[in-house]
Amino acid sequence: MPVKGWIEVDEMFCKGCENCVHECPQKVLALNMENLTQKGYHPVYLIAEGCTGCAICALVCPEAALTIYREAPIRAEVP
Repeated sequence: MPVKGWIEVDEMFCKGCENCVHECPQKVLALNMENLTQKGYHPVYLIAEGCTGCAICALVCPEAALTIYREAPIRAEVP
């Protein structure tokens, strides 16, 4: 079972630079062209399942607008 992750975007800081969109290895991020932040930017959002929580998007974000979460893997009990 693959690891599952997700992001939370702080829209007060996201400026729609698309660094995270271009660097996401899973290609599951895009700008939300139907939404504008209070500052007038299109924020990023998850467009599909498949995020692994690798946090590359957060590392390349110049505004630190992303918080990454990752499910803990389920380990089989050893008898």
